[in-house]
Amino acid sequence: MSTLQDDEFDTIIIGAGFAGLTAARDLAQAGQQVLVVEARDRIGGRTWHESRLGTGLELGGTWVHWTQPYVWRELNHYGIGTVPSPEFATAIWFEDGERRVGDFNDLLQALDPACTAFAADTRIYFPQGFEPFTNPEAGELDHLTVDDRINELDLTEAQRNLLRSFWSLNFNGSTAVGAYTQALRWLAVANGDWKIMWEACASFKVDGGTGRLADAIFEDAAHNGARFDFGEKVNAVETSSAGAIVITPSHTYRSDHVISTVPLHTLGAIRFSPELDAPVYGAVERGQTGLGTKVWVKILGDPTPFVALGEADWPLNFLQGEYPVDGGIIAVGFGPDAHALDIEDGDDVAAAVRRLLPDAEVAAFTGHDWVSDEFAGETWAMHAVGHFTESMSAIVEGRERLRFAGADVALGWGGFIDGAIESATQQAHRLLSDEVAS
Repeated sequence: MSTLQDDEFDTIIIGAGFAGLTAARDLAQAGQQVLVVEARDRIGGRTWHESRLGTGLELGGTWVHWTQPYVWRELNHYGIGTVPSPEFATAIWFEDGERRVGDFNDLLQALDPACTAFAADTRIYFPQGFEPFTNPEAGELDHLTVDDRINELDLTEAQRNLLRSFWSLNFNGSTAVGAYTQALRWLAVANGDWKIMWEACASFKVDGGTGRLADAIFEDAAHNGARFDFGEKVNAVETSSAGAIVITPSHTYRSDHVISTVPLHTLGAIRFSPELDAPVYGAVERGQTGLGTKVWVKILGDPTPFVALGEADWPLNFLQGEYPVDGGIIAVGFGPDAHALDIEDGDDVAAAVRRLLPDAEVAAFTGHDWVSDEFAGETWAMHAVGHFTESMSAIVEGRERLRFAGADVALGWGGFIDGAIESATQQAHRLLSDEVAS
């Protein structure tokens, strides 16, 4: 590597979430001089493990699974284990407007006919989960929303409503705009099995919290010479045949390459020169559908773990009792529309919980509004109709001086920690391979 000045680097990475941390570590280990520019005062991005309600809670990304090879490799590499979410003694769901109560297997049986029908074509169109472009015919489905596909299936109205709520939960957003191709891509990396996919979504957590894994990767990157500048919001990125310039309010940095790990909904806040290529700009304009709510609540009374699935358009359409505590249980809730629930209003939160659990007494609550977060603008990435055919390959490819990584960019488990690590691993490898070739 050449000797560079203090403000000159081989690669500048925008963002210190799991994608930025992974790319920084891999490039620094290969001998590059790397700078990570992070607008927040912490690492982790849309993961954030913090002590609240008397215990450690994940305010953002949470669950991992052995079907997710990139994060599983990292956990094994750093000797970090997983802890299971509790087994649910009770399940609540709604059919034909009536509240049903049973055990978890009863809920699975209620969901199975519709979920199995919905997933039936997964491996026809996406036979290789981590290589989504294998079958070109998959693009022919990209005009369909999840609702479009649900309406095509031979199901009862009750089954349709259950299926719609299930996928509203998965998208953390509206199934009226979420792409059927996006749903099939999640199913594909779970081998087309909707039960395995659901298990991957909410069953195993990082022992010690996501911050433990983020810290391990960060320390590895820093040990190998990667520099991290916090509190630096990127205003502009300029690229040319000579290199790249990254501009913040207080610095102008220079590098050979830039890797942006900025979420799709905040990418438009950065001025790019030359402008983003049309397919990438189209993705920014289109946005994606993960625009919902995540909230933690302490419910007084019975500490028995439970799961509850409500109607698709409820402010909270899902609750999962996660941590039994003295006097009750701490549960995590999700809803499809961040504007439908004020997670800072106790009355609003309690009313949303009671739609699922009519007798619930909410003693405390907490959360983070990721959709209003200046540096997120979204929860987890679930793409809309048109993204797969019009934008995805261009974002994955990037251009000579500018690459993209992050959970929004992943080929496999998009929206997950695994997807963030996957995309960063691949982009770092590509960059280093291009360097050798040149």
